[in-house]
Amino acid sequence: MDIADEEPRARIRPAAALVQLPTGAKVFLYLILCLLPLALIALFTTLQSTRNADTEARARLGAAASESSGVLRDILVNHVSQLADALAALEANPHDVPACTRLAGTFATTAGARFSIADGEGRVICGQRFRAEDRERLQHRQVRTTLEADGMTLRIGGRTGSTATAFYSKATLAAVAQPSGFVPEYGAALIQRGDRLVLRKLEGAGPLDRRETIPSNLGIDGLELEMSMLGTPITSPMIINTVVLVLMWIAAAGISWFVVDILLIRPLRRLRASVGAYKPGEVIDIERFGDMPAAEIRELGDTFRDISRTVKEHEADLAEGLVRQTKLTREVHHRVKNNLQVIASLINFHARSARSEEASEAYASIQRRVDALAVVHRHHYAELEENRGLDLRSVIGELAANIRATAPERAQGLGVTLDVSPVLVNQDVAIAVAFLLTEIVELAMNCNPSAQIRISIKPIDDDERRALLRVSSPALVESPVIETLVENRYGRVIGGLARQLRTKLHHDPLSGAYEAAIAITGRP
Repeated sequence: MDIADEEPRARIRPAAALVQLPTGAKVFLYLILCLLPLALIALFTTLQSTRNADTEARARLGAAASESSGVLRDILVNHVSQLADALAALEANPHDVPACTRLAGTFATTAGARFSIADGEGRVICGQRFRAEDRERLQHRQVRTTLEADGMTLRIGGRTGSTATAFYSKATLAAVAQPSGFVPEYGAALIQRGDRLVLRKLEGAGPLDRRETIPSNLGIDGLELEMSMLGTPITSPMIINTVVLVLMWIAAAGISWFVVDILLIRPLRRLRASVGAYKPGEVIDIERFGDMPAAEIRELGDTFRDISRTVKEHEADLAEGLVRQTKLTREVHHRVKNNLQVIASLINFHARSARSEEASEAYASIQRRVDALAVVHRHHYAELEENRGLDLRSVIGELAANIRATAPERAQGLGVTLDVSPVLVNQDVAIAVAFLLTEIVELAMNCNPSAQIRISIKPIDDDERRALLRVSSPALVESPVIETLVENRYGRVIGGLARQLRTKLHHDPLSGAYEAAIAITGRP
C-alpha cells in the first residue's frame, strides 16, 4: 500500500470516529470545547490573584513576626542577664545596694514588669514580693518560664537556693511584641509546651477565613511567639471570578438541558409512547411522530419497527399453524372415538353370539375396560377447548352406568353408589383411575355378584393437590375367594395401575375397602 493513500485515511478517521460517538458523548465534548477558554481564563485569573495576595500577606506577616520576636527576645535575654548578674552579686553580698539599684533601673524601662530576688529562706532581698514564692528549687542559672492567665513569670536559680523572679503582664508583653509602623490586623500569642497565652486576639476572623501563621522561637526555655494574620480577603477580582464561574455553570447546565432535551428526551418520550401503545399484530411506525434528530434514536425506532413487523408475521404463522393443529387434533380424537366405538360394538356382537356363560362374561369384562377408556377419551375430547382437566365426577358417573349395563345376568342385583366431589385431573390420571375402578368393581362382582359397592372421592384437607379415592364393599372383605382372585388375576393389574398413579393402594380386609391418594389439578 502506498504511503500517499494512508495519509488521507488517517485524516478521515477522527471525523468518522466523532460521527460514530453516541449523542451524550458528543454533547459532552461540545460543552468542553466551548467552555474550556472561559474556564481557563477564570481559573488563571483566580489563581494568579490569590497567589499574589497570599504572597503579599505572607511577606507582611513574616516581617512583622521577625520584628516582634526580635524585640521581645532582646528584652527577655537582657532581663535574664541582668537578673542573673544581680542574683550572683546579692548571693555574695546581700547588702549590695548598687546591684539591686541597677536591676531596678533595667526593669523601670519596661512598664508593667516587676521583679524580686529572694534568698534561700524565701526572704526578699531586692525588689518587692508580688506573689507567693514558688518553692521549686532551680539549678544554678537555670531559667524557667511559666505562662499564666494574666501574664508570664520568669525565674532564675542561684548557687545557694536563692531565686530571681520577674513577672510580665499580658499588656506588657503585647506592647513589647507590637510591630512598629502600619501593620494590618494581626494576632499574637506565646506558646510553651502546650500552654498558650493570647497577647492579641485576631479580630474579624470568621470560621471560613484562612489564616497565615508564623511561629518564632525566642530561645528561652522553649518559648515561642506565634503571630497570625487573615489570609487573602474577598476582593472585587475574586467576586468577578466567582460570578463568571457561576454564570459558566448556569450556561453549561442550560445548554446541556436544551441539547439533551431536543436530541434525546423528547424523541425518546415519543418513541416510548409508541412502543407502550403497541399491540400484537400491529407495526410500529415512527414516521408519524416527526423527525428524530438523533441518529441513534432513528436506528432504534427502525429496529422496533422491524421487530414489530417480524412479530406480526410470526403471529400470523402461529395462528395458522394453531388452526391446522386444532383441526388435526380434533380429527385424531374423532377417529379414536369412532375406533373405540367400533371395538365396543364388535365385542358386544361377539358377546351375543357366545355359546357359554364364561365366554359372555369374558367379552363383558373386555367391553368394560374398552368402555372405561372410551369414557375418559370422550370427556377429554370435550375438555380439549378449555384444557382445564377432566371432571372426575362426570367420568366416574358414566363409567358406573356402563358397568351396570355390562353386568352379567347373575349380577342383576349389583348396586353402585357414588359420593364423588367435583375435582379435575389430567388424562393420564383419569385413565388409570377408570381402569382401577373397573378392576376393583369386577373383583367385587366375582366375589359376590349382588355386591353393593360405594365409590367416593374427597379432597384431602391439608393437601390441595391430592384427593382420596375409596372403593368399599362387603364383597371386598377378606375371604379365600378374594385372596385367590387377587393372587391369580387382579393383584398384578391393580398394583400396576397404582404405580402408574404414583401412589400406594391400601386394602383394609376388615371393612372391605381400597384407598389411594390421587393427584388432582384443581376444582371446577
